[in-house]
Amino acid sequence: MTTWKQLTIYIGESDRWHNQPLHIALIETARKRGLAGATVTRAIEGYGKHSTIHTTHILELSSDLPIVVTIIDREEALNEFLPVVKDMVKDGLVTMQTVEILHHAPKSESDR
Repeated sequence: MTTWKQLTIYIGESDRWHNQPLHIALIETARKRGLAGATVTRAIEGYGKHSTIHTTHILELSSDLPIVVTIIDREEALNEFLPVVKDMVKDGLVTMQTVEILHHAPKSESDR
């Protein structure tokens, strides 16, 4: 069992970085920096510090649904990436927590 860290970034779907969606910019930057793995999840409903509910309900169409970007790697790698995240995320929440890696079986080159 290995202990790594999970960086979780809560942003809005309409957040941008250099004219592209922020979640795409975060994922691409994490990949270019060689971080172990990242996932983007689009939420169906949520609210943040302004208590405005953003939802997929048809009667309350929202163009700013919650997005969660999760990145898992060694603590040192995430600490090096954190200043970049802080620069890119102008309105959002960033957390880091310890995770235990119970199973990690990446495909080998011959399986691809």
